[in-house]
Amino acid sequence: MISVGFDLDLTLADTRKGIAAAFVALSERTGVPIDTAAVVSRLGPPLEMELANWFPAERVDEMATIYRGFYGDLAVPATVTMPGAAEAVDAVKACGGRVIVVTAKNQVHAEATVRALGLNVDDVAGGLFSTAKGTALSRFGATAYVGDHVADVDAARAAGARSVAVATGPYDAEALLAYGADIVLPDLRVFPETLTELINPGPSSRQ
Repeated sequence: MISVGFDLDLTLADTRKGIAAAFVALSERTGVPIDTAAVVSRLGPPLEMELANWFPAERVDEMATIYRGFYGDLAVPATVTMPGAAEAVDAVKACGGRVIVVTAKNQVHAEATVRALGLNVDDVAGGLFSTAKGTALSRFGATAYVGDHVADVDAARAAGARSVAVATGPYDAEALLAYGADIVLPDLRVFPETLTELINPGPSSRQ
């Protein structure tokens, strides 16, 4: 049985509008100017890494707590699915497969986002980034991991899984191919066509 892991932000979920709203609220609360366009252009790494661009290191944990206080009310309702996301998940389920979401987003908000989007997933693992995602993917027995970031390629490698990269985040298809993704797709709308290759991989699937 195939088991597929998916990243969340800019893979399954378009969180840009919601994250921008949460950062605007944080800026208003603290009086610190924050360029939300810059923030949403580099989604993927943990929240604390982004906050370090705007606040001194000793305040990052405090700011993360404040930001997360806004997130459920502001960001989750503003989040929508990425093109083809629901269909990609449903395609895995239709062939008897299992789906896990593995994301750097904290567990509470990752689960809330998946629920709000109505995605038919088997499990959610939050608070993980790059190779740290490999632990959850291995535990789940994932045969492939789908993400938009080069760190998601590292995650797949750490788990011994196939890396399926979608060029819907901060990296274009050329960069994802150059980094070593096994399969690169323009977006998830073409993912169902890729399932045959994931189930019965040929000698090479780099596109």
